[in-house]
Amino acid sequence: LSESGIPQLVQPMIWDYAADLDVESKVQLIEKYQRCGFSKVWFASAFKGATGVNQSLTLIGHHLKNHLQWLKVASSSPAEVLEGIVLTGWQRYDHFSVLCELLPVAIPSLAVCLQALKNGGYSEKIKEDVEKLLGMSNLEIDTFMR
Repeated sequence: LSESGIPQLVQPMIWDYAADLDVESKVQLIEKYQRCGFSKVWFASAFKGATGVNQSLTLIGHHLKNHLQWLKVASSSPAEVLEGIVLTGWQRYDHFSVLCELLPVAIPSLAVCLQALKNGGYSEKIKEDVEKLLGMSNLEIDTFMR
């Protein structure tokens, strides 16, 4: 890879939507990319649509945990290597599948995930800020929103 010149042309994106993504393996992968000459990498997470083809409601806690794991990866990696994080929101698993988790039901998840990334973590204060922003009285993280 290094000799090909590709590291000067592209930046790799590391995708993982798991709530329990392996932080150490991601850090090792970043180190491998750096040894190959890539100076920057991107992370890719999901705020909706990555937990099941027939999912109709968004389980915020799953996506929040994923983003908190990505924050751990970022803090365990050299600061200059991370170019950014992409929050994907999958609408369907393939073009033959029905739509899953439409955007309106996933807005609370998007808000929680963005605030967690912006603030470097999640707390009761962040939860209250998201509730106020969205005009909600009780944001449910570990159960489906009613």
